[in-house]
Amino acid sequence: MTPPLTPPPVGAVGVIGAGAVGQSVAMLLAAGGWCESVRIVSRTGLSAQALVTDLEDMCQVTASSVRAVHAPDAGQLASCEAVVVCPRGHFTNTSRTDIRMAGLNANAPVIADLARKLAHYQGLVVMVTNPVDILTRLFAELSGCPHVYGVGSNTDTARYRLTLARLLDVPPQAVNGHVIGEHGDQAVVCASATRIGGAVIAALRAGLGLDDAVTELCVNHEGRWRGIPLRFTAGTPTVCLPRLDAAEARQLIAADAKLRDAYEPLARLYLPAHPRQKEKTAVPQTAVRIATATQAATVTSNSPVVTDWALRYFGPWWHASSTAADADAAVIADVNAGRVTEIAQRVADHSHEETVYANSTMHVDRDDDGTVAASQPDDKLVYRAEPGGPLRIYGCEDVPVALAAARLAREVVRGQLLSDGWSILHASAVVRDGQTVLTLGDKGAGKTTTALLLARAGWQLLANDRVFIRHEADRLRVLPWPSAAAIGLGLLDALDWYETVRERLRGGEQLHPTQHQKVTDALHSGSRTPLWKESGKELKPQFFPDQLHSWLGLTLATEGHATRILFPAITPGTEPALLDEDRSVGAGDFFTAGTEDRYPDVFGLLPTDLPDTQPLLELLGDLPRNALSLGQDVKVNTDFLAQVTGPTA
Repeated sequence: MTPPLTPPPVGAVGVIGAGAVGQSVAMLLAAGGWCESVRIVSRTGLSAQALVTDLEDMCQVTASSVRAVHAPDAGQLASCEAVVVCPRGHFTNTSRTDIRMAGLNANAPVIADLARKLAHYQGLVVMVTNPVDILTRLFAELSGCPHVYGVGSNTDTARYRLTLARLLDVPPQAVNGHVIGEHGDQAVVCASATRIGGAVIAALRAGLGLDDAVTELCVNHEGRWRGIPLRFTAGTPTVCLPRLDAAEARQLIAADAKLRDAYEPLARLYLPAHPRQKEKTAVPQTAVRIATATQAATVTSNSPVVTDWALRYFGPWWHASSTAADADAAVIADVNAGRVTEIAQRVADHSHEETVYANSTMHVDRDDDGTVAASQPDDKLVYRAEPGGPLRIYGCEDVPVALAAARLAREVVRGQLLSDGWSILHASAVVRDGQTVLTLGDKGAGKTTTALLLARAGWQLLANDRVFIRHEADRLRVLPWPSAAAIGLGLLDALDWYETVRERLRGGEQLHPTQHQKVTDALHSGSRTPLWKESGKELKPQFFPDQLHSWLGLTLATEGHATRILFPAITPGTEPALLDEDRSVGAGDFFTAGTEDRYPDVFGLLPTDLPDTQPLLELLGDLPRNALSLGQDVKVNTDFLAQVTGPTA
């Protein structure tokens, strides 16, 4: 009795394009026997039908069970488990350099049309058409498909390994090395990480979970589409970027810049005309309640990214929890491109004022009834606030909306706290057994350094830049100001955290998105040299609050009461010492509406009458305080601070 045949593990695989690449891929699929059928689509039906006939003959000769099918249109591939995209526009390539880039203008409209026909396709997409890195990104962003990979760097890697194997007279499998970045002239050969000891099909099998393998594919990595090594396990990819030396890191940065500059004209040409823009209307609302002291606010959104972000952002320092969607939420933050267009146009059509909010230009229109409408064109965000109603935020993408929602939810609670008698002090703070050490000083004085040194020595970190403070029951109660934490490259290195952070980034994790790209590039390349803006402000790595614990091992505090004040000054080349100076807290150490430089009160969320800080100044003046000088030796500074803040100090 003949045993039943085991069905192939994969159903249908689509191939778009019947040229040389499409023919090769289709024949390998037919010969492999691991899919049920191969569906061929071509702009000219005759070439697709001819390829189907050839495949049928080949399957009959080789006794393959794979069926070859002619699909008249790409839209009919929606039921396939995977689609290989390899058509070619009509053009003659006469380029002698950058030859893959020469097909951009001819191939881009072909890929854009296919992206629209396969909008929101949920299967695996493997892009082969050149320039593959740019067209992979165009297809992914225009179609909204979640699993899009570009084949190019893995072909380069295979050639690299084969060439080395021949030169060194070793088997190809003994060569472990990668070519990443662009599939083109800016390809980065990872020679420093090279060890001596059919690309499309390999990508399909890995992406469909048939093989566990490492393969180089173009994907969205840290917001940049580039070829990188991915380790596939049961179809799930994880980034396994090799170590790069300084020269390779610079090459990768150059490749990123080239690909970005080539893509931007395509984005302007194709993306605005496509209605994708991640509109999220008929979906359930999610909500998060954030609270501290006796005040609270609820954020609702049609995107779980926004509320998950609020949970992560506020949870470590305030109290944040998921809750039922609330019609009376203080902040409603939705992803809705239509509302962005509508409100931005209304603001543009009216006379409006201009300000800077969170380092981004904001246009603000105020109606006579108190309604405020605003737009931030660079971030594709708009806002609307009516008197007595919620603050509404709309954007085109999840992450910018999440950032704006977190900032403004904090402003809502800030307004509540200020109305309840709290003030904001420009200070870092650490807590132990409820007792809080406040560190004050001008920018660069060492507030963050002092707090981090004490936090590494067993204190809990409450804040590294500003705190809420109020007099309660003969104590000065202190609350944190939730925010991304900025730690300079030099300080990160001095505290022995640099390599930990770099390895996590190279493993595919990300820091806070407000971090400047120059900082990310420096961390990837291994540079420890501090970076500066032309204004003189240092560019620093930006950490989510939870990363202070999960990455750096610090413990965070949710409140405390002030018991000591430090006024540090970092003086290179000196030993730590107490200074014979009578420093005290002044009115200029508090944030007011006039001194707030990052978050002006555009939407009227703060009270007009701020608490009088004079009583706080008198109480702070009664606390033990020390002016001190710190050197640059971490251990010596830490021992000195432990002595100063000890119970007998």
